[in-house]
Amino acid sequence: MQVPLELTFRGFEKDTKVEEYIIKKLDKLERISEDIISCRVVIEKPQEHQKSGNPYRLRLNIRVPPEKEIVISRDPGDLEMHKQLMSVVKDAFDAATRQLKEIKERRRAEVKAHPVQQTDAIVSKIFKDEGYGFLKTLDNRDIYFHENAVLGNDFDRLEVGTGVRFVETDGDKGPQATTVQIVDKPGARSGSDSSLE
Repeated sequence: MQVPLELTFRGFEKDTKVEEYIIKKLDKLERISEDIISCRVVIEKPQEHQKSGNPYRLRLNIRVPPEKEIVISRDPGDLEMHKQLMSVVKDAFDAATRQLKEIKERRRAEVKAHPVQQTDAIVSKIFKDEGYGFLKTLDNRDIYFHENAVLGNDFDRLEVGTGVRFVETDGDKGPQATTVQIVDKPGARSGSDSSLE
């Protein structure tokens, strides 16, 4: 394992078997992508007397250059009743593996693509006063994004029809976009494409 692992247990004692399992999972991630900068795992057991649902909360943060972050959260009740901690860890690392593979594929495509082809999505709705919006992906999915996720303080430059690249993560209410970057900013087309609304 080359990547520095930050592992924190809260609300219960450190479990060496879980730690060893996480190290193995991180080793597998490093085989997919050699340029992982850091990996941080926080596991909490917030309620001692929970009757149903998964009693553990897990947050996994993995950083890869340039400025990409994979964030996976698993909260109590998200998974089936009394799911063991190892299964919670496995589920989180499986989700991280899928996202890391997507990032790697995107990079591979970006090397081959022309700038216009680098667009992952276009802004379909934007609520500037509230500080958020939605992207329409190339496979016709709607993805939420917050103004803090837009790189270079470019949120105010976004309009309906603006082409962007982004990294998808699992948010509290479903998929959301992080590291949103403007790729293509159309002129007259930006406000007139009513098919996106």
